[in-house]
Amino acid sequence: MTFYHPRTSIFGIPNYNTMPTRSIFTIPGSLRDGSSNHNILKFLGKLAPDNIDYTIYDSLATIPPFDPGLDNDTPPRPVTELRQLITAADAVIICTPEYAFGVPGQLKNALDWLVSSGTLVDKPVILITASSSGEYTHPSLLRTLGALSANVVEDACLLVPFIRAKIVDGVLDDGLKEELEKAFESLLKIL
Repeated sequence: MTFYHPRTSIFGIPNYNTMPTRSIFTIPGSLRDGSSNHNILKFLGKLAPDNIDYTIYDSLATIPPFDPGLDNDTPPRPVTELRQLITAADAVIICTPEYAFGVPGQLKNALDWLVSSGTLVDKPVILITASSSGEYTHPSLLRTLGALSANVVEDACLLVPFIRAKIVDGVLDDGLKEELEKAFESLLKIL
């Protein structure tokens, strides 16, 4: 399992001169590394002040299909690791596309594994749905986060339609940057 840390040296060693006091754990709903959702999360990581440990989770594909029979005291290791990472975080950002008018299967699967654990209970969460439309996925995920008793930071949640026109060759347009900066600032205020 590897993570992206904007303030880590090229050797993967954290810069201990700026020890984080808070942490934000992010989950991209797309499995493709160069996706718009990854680009958004990387942009937000650059906004994180030095006292924030900002992590982009890249192991969503390792989460096995949800099986209530395995959702016990010893769930599969990738599930345990995800739960531990979320528990250790002070806040969570989910940034996802919409696939076939719905939530990407692997993201919904991971969230299903969190139901019985209480991992997201009262945890500050912002949802960014960045897709061609997103009008079905965004409210669906907000309902799922409600079922998980997450503390959804509503003024920081964004529905970003027509995302391919707003990110070209990995570069975000100014309007999107401004929206993301405001959302991130709202999250930082409650940390």
